[in-house]
Amino acid sequence: MYILMRHVLLLSLLVIPFTLPAANLPEALNVPGGVALERVEARDGALPEMSFADGRVAVVEDGEELIAVVGVPLDTQPGEQWLDMQWPDDVHARQSFTVGPKDYKTQYLTITDERKVEPLAEDLDRIYKEMAITEEVLATWTPQPPDFAFSRPVEGPISSVYGLRRFYNNQPRSPHSGLDIAAAKGTPIRAPAGATVMHTGEFFFSGNVVYLGHGQGLTTMYAHMTEIKVEKGQHVDQGEVIGTIGQTGRVTGPHLHWGVYLNGTPVDPTLFLQETPP
Repeated sequence: MYILMRHVLLLSLLVIPFTLPAANLPEALNVPGGVALERVEARDGALPEMSFADGRVAVVEDGEELIAVVGVPLDTQPGEQWLDMQWPDDVHARQSFTVGPKDYKTQYLTITDERKVEPLAEDLDRIYKEMAITEEVLATWTPQPPDFAFSRPVEGPISSVYGLRRFYNNQPRSPHSGLDIAAAKGTPIRAPAGATVMHTGEFFFSGNVVYLGHGQGLTTMYAHMTEIKVEKGQHVDQGEVIGTIGQTGRVTGPHLHWGVYLNGTPVDPTLFLQETPP
């Protein structure tokens, strides 16, 4: 077994016999919920298949370097972490990177629909089926390198940031896995980059929802829509309208919940924006 340590090169970086477009990389932030950008190597002209936290990691070319774009799960413990690597000739290796600490604030929300806080037994079957759909979407891998330079899907103030430790009606629930952008009902929601529509539907918690696949496991999610204006399998360009702002599902008012996922884990969407959100 080959062991690749961060500062020791055991495999020589070779010229890749094909060309990948230069990546517009997200901002690097090596913390739980952030994105780690780690330089990796080719071997005999082949890219490694990489994984972290049971999810396949995007590997893109940035200039003359190969970069692994790693989503760091919110429950990752600070300290040394390891990327698993495998080449087509079945050579395996590991590469380390460091994750720092980050504290997220707490948010308390009041939901008038108690069923959205304490689902009935009949709701649970539906919720589990929707979770399975989401897991399947997030596990989908396509080889095309994504464009990580996103435009904002909708204009408006940020009403809830990523990573908040949430309490609904004083009951603890999962941390906030996306960015909430407040806007009037009916406001158009636009694709932040070119993508394929992976799934559309109406979910118990998320309301009317769309999932877009941007390539190599980079997935974006749009929840609480009034209208969905795209269909599964459709290609959308950056700026194309995919739906409109609503307040379907578990909400306190009209807004977009925007989620961004890498290697199956939700990460902070602001790391993909070229401008700081208002």
